[in-house]
Amino acid sequence: MTILLGPDTVRSATPAGATPAAATPAAAATRRPSEGSVHSWDLSTGVDGPGTRFVTFLSGCPLTCLYCHNPDTWRMRSGKRTSADDVIAEAAKYRKFISASGGGATVSGGEPLLQPVFAGELLHRMKHELGLHTALDTSGFLGVRATDSLLRDVDLVLLDIKSWDRDTYRRVTGRPLRPTLDFAQRLADLGKEVHVRFVLVPGLTDDRENVEGVAAFAAGLGNVSRVDVLLFHKLGEGKWQALDMNFTLHDTPSPTAEQVAGAKAVFEAQGLTAV
Repeated sequence: MTILLGPDTVRSATPAGATPAAATPAAAATRRPSEGSVHSWDLSTGVDGPGTRFVTFLSGCPLTCLYCHNPDTWRMRSGKRTSADDVIAEAAKYRKFISASGGGATVSGGEPLLQPVFAGELLHRMKHELGLHTALDTSGFLGVRATDSLLRDVDLVLLDIKSWDRDTYRRVTGRPLRPTLDFAQRLADLGKEVHVRFVLVPGLTDDRENVEGVAAFAAGLGNVSRVDVLLFHKLGEGKWQALDMNFTLHDTPSPTAEQVAGAKAVFEAQGLTAV
């Protein structure tokens, strides 16, 4: 279930210039809230971390994934300049509901680490002001931009590993795989919980050796508590057309139930929980 919201719908919970109720006077006196380019936010269940979650989608992404269902998030200029105060005020409206569901807040994109200062403030305030479980949804390509301080405010990382085969990864994303693997190892060294996300695309990422490579790597990290095997779909094709972009996977089918079960079995054979 997803309830679509957006930065244009922000209604401040306090008068302009006032301190949000959850912030302390001392913090308000020293803090200068950052601003960032925000595509939208929504309330999401089941796909962005545990429970019902307030998900903030930041604009801008260095990857150009062939199957991206939100290509309208690729450019930062396509977003709305929004203050961290506005995002926190909106999330605060749903805090009790989110907490009761065992949910939290997720900072996603685009690629949130393209705006590390803004993403870091959102994560910090979601965790410490609103008391919410926090998740960072990232490709890991810009993992070097995630400071140790930012990661301390993250309870869970949703890490996209789009392929194990290097050539396939570059074909899918336009970028090299190594930065993602380095970031994954850093998260393992920190003992940070990770959910690996893998998109199963027939004829592109579904080669058994490719899936086995992702599975073996994830299992070897020791901090991966779950693998989400995500099904390729073409629901975003209309956005590609609206942006006058060529959706090259137009003729690619969604994976069959048997293909999905086979991929999950590969991850489970490595002792991982695959859903």
